[in-house]
Order: sequence, then C-alpha cells, then structure tokens
Amino acid sequence: MDSTLRRSTRAVPERTADRESETNATRLIGRVVFYGLLLVLVLTAIPYGTVEPWSVTLFQCAVFAFGLLFVVEGYLSGSWRIGGASIFFPLVALAMFALVQSIPFWLTSQPAASSGKIWLALSADPYESRAFALKVFALILAGALMLRYLRTRRRLFVLISVLMTVGLASAVFGILRQSLQHQPKGFVLPALMMDLGYAQFINKNHFAFLMEMALGLGIGLICSRFVGKDRILAWVAGLLAIWTALVLSASRGGLLAMTGQFVFVLLVFLRGRTENGDDASKSKRGSVWNFARSLLVQLVLIIGLLVVVIVGIIWISGDPLVTGVETVSVELQATQSDQHVGGRRRDIWNATWQMFKANPVAGAGLGGYWAAVPRYHDGSGQITPQQAHNDYLELLASSGVIGFAIGLWFLIVLVRKLRAAVRAEDPLFRGAAWGAAIAIVGVAVHSLFDFGLHITINALVFCSLLALIGATQQYADRTHREF
Repeated sequence: MDSTLRRSTRAVPERTADRESETNATRLIGRVVFYGLLLVLVLTAIPYGTVEPWSVTLFQCAVFAFGLLFVVEGYLSGSWRIGGASIFFPLVALAMFALVQSIPFWLTSQPAASSGKIWLALSADPYESRAFALKVFALILAGALMLRYLRTRRRLFVLISVLMTVGLASAVFGILRQSLQHQPKGFVLPALMMDLGYAQFINKNHFAFLMEMALGLGIGLICSRFVGKDRILAWVAGLLAIWTALVLSASRGGLLAMTGQFVFVLLVFLRGRTENGDDASKSKRGSVWNFARSLLVQLVLIIGLLVVVIVGIIWISGDPLVTGVETVSVELQATQSDQHVGGRRRDIWNATWQMFKANPVAGAGLGGYWAAVPRYHDGSGQITPQQAHNDYLELLASSGVIGFAIGLWFLIVLVRKLRAAVRAEDPLFRGAAWGAAIAIVGVAVHSLFDFGLHITINALVFCSLLALIGATQQYADRTHREF
C-alpha cells in the first residue's frame, strides 16, 4: 500500500509537468502563428501587392502551413474553437460554391473533341474557379487564425500597428516614387515603369483600396479617443501622408470612396455625440446647444467638409485628376466609333449584365469571368475584359442569384457584428471596430467602380479587418454579460 501511494504521489507532478509543457507548447505555437501571419501580411504588400502566380502560391503555402500549426496547437490544447468566426461563414460558402461550379456535371456532344463528347461544368473556366476557391480559403484561414490568436489587448494593438504601418509605408513609397522616378525603367521593383500605377502597385486604383482601409482604421482610432494628446500629432501626420498619397494617385474611385468615408464619419460621430449626451448638460446649454445639434448645422458641416476635401484634392493632384475626370463622360457615353473596342466601363457593365441574364441562377463561374464575357461583350475584339470593374455586378454575373444571396448574408452578419463591436467600453476595441467600419465603407464605395479586392494584399487586409471586428464583438459581448 505504501508503494502504491508513493507511485501515485510521483505521478501527480509528472502529469502536472506534462500539462505545463503542453501549455508552453501551445503558447509558443500561438505566438509563431500570430506573428508569422503578421510577417506574411507585410511581405504580401511588397511584390506588387502579390498578384503574380509565384507570389500568390507562396502566400497560400505560408498560410496553409500556419493552418497545420493551428491543428497541432488545437490538438494539444483540446480545442479548435475560434470565437466570432461566423463573420467568415459567408465567405466559406462562396468558396464552396466556386468548387461546386468547377465540378463537371454533364456530357455534351462536341464535334471538335476527339471522343465526340466533353464534360461541362457550371463555370466557364473550372480551373480558375478552383483557383479562386483556393485563394479565398487561404484568405479566410489567415483571417480566422488572426481572430483565434487575438487573445490579448496587446496583440490587437500590434495587429492594428502592422496594418497602419503597411499603409503608411506604401504611401511614403508612392510619394517618393512619384518624386524621384524620372526614368522609364523600374523603380526598385522591375515592373514599376514610369507613369504606370502608384507605389508598389501596377494599378493606381488597387493602391487606393489599401489607402482607404488604412485611412479609415486610423480615423476610427482617433475618433474613439484611443489616441492620447501626447500621440495625436504623430497619428495625424501619418494619416495626412496616407491622404496625400491617395490624392496624388489620382484614382477617381479612390477619391470618391474617401469622400464617402468622411461623410460617414461626420454623420455617425456627430449624431452619436448629440444622441448620447447628458440630458442635464443639454438643458443647461439651452438653445445654443439645440441649434448646434440641429440637422441644418450638420448638413452645413457636411457640405463644408466636402468643399474642403474637394479643394484640397484639386490643389494637390492638379492636372492628372482633371484629365481623369474629363474621361468619365467618355467611359459612360452611349455613342460608338467605327473602331469601338468596348473598353469603357459602360460597355463592360452592359456585357456583365447580359452575362447575368444568360446565367441568372448559378452564374458563369467565380474566377471564370474572363472566359464567359466575350460572348456578351460588344466590341471589336481587340481587348477582352478580365474584370467587370464593379465587384457587385461581377459577383452577380459570376455566381448568379445564389452568390448574390451569399453576399446579402455576409452584409447582414457584418452589420450585426459591427453593431455589437462598437459598444465596446475599451477605446482600443471600440476604435478598432469603428476604424474597420469606416475602412469597409470606403471599400464598398470603391468596389462600385473597380476590383481592388482581387489583389491579395487588399483582400488580406480586408480579412484582417474582419478579424478585428470579430475579436471586438467577442470582447464587447463578454464585458456586457459581466456588467
């Protein structure tokens, strides 16, 4: 009996040591995954925003490698649960639908085929639909892993700092490139030819998407009073650099999206202050306060802000913007020339709408837009549109009513998460939620005219913002339950 007791007492510290080693291992894996993803985020921004096949492949391999580490960590900790991950469920459904579109369902007779018959799928390009699904799964996994390991306030701040740093570094690089590049050859990166794109991006509109998200995130943190008086000047200087680079890029969609962000900020925060103020203090202030919070004054402030923004844009960007604005009427006019190539947005949007009407239920295939659109594109054939220059139309044409319903599902989930997240008491969490909301407003407006979320870095930053919203919503719900 004594020997049995001695064996049992020796076993207790051994089991405790095993638990401690497992805890240390899971913590180490968590750090590796979280900070490794941050490194991936920084590196993804460099090679033109990760658009070339080799860079996209490296990004996906890195993310899936971290996913394997998450599996190991979940096994050791006994749980793979990711709180707040429902914000990614609609995106998972979209990727799964892309896989369904790539499956060959039926045979059809084709005289040109060697066997006389070939398999057909819902997608006009099944390979690209599978590639689309793989990339979306990688982006979802990256965002979900960030959400999994956003366990502390410090890590939330680190993620925000990395997102802001990537945006600011891109803005500064863009301004330097515009000022110093005088030769047609590449600037640091070989494909950055003079008068082509902005910063490290081949397309200036893709650069604008990144600036809108960084600008929105910074504004949200400032408006939520997270940034103290001792740091406010540094934050404002950084946001001013981002705003200047966005204006200098002369992206029309970017400038419109930025203006929409400013209007959104003014409406939300001004209305919030007037509605949440103390009733006693309001009565003491009397008629002056009531006049200041009136709808008329708010409209005047909004108009004044728009005037200031527009004047600043024209003053900084000058002729490039004027030239860009003048081309809007050309892109939207209905007249055609003898050498009409169909490269205007109006032509592409019309072709996209015709493609949807021909495939209203399941669409022509996510990722297969370029293969399906020539049949509906009214042009000389000199160019083939690769994207619809309107992500909502492209979603409708590529995935039909099913994809559109998934998009509505995502919007509903996003709004619900944001409504809960902005109630957070901690200024950092509340600022992260408002910053993500402002950033997403800019993306939503700009997506009416361009396809910036097709670029890996922009999509990765967007998924990082979703992780911020999920983490903040979890924090807000937890604190409200405790209260």
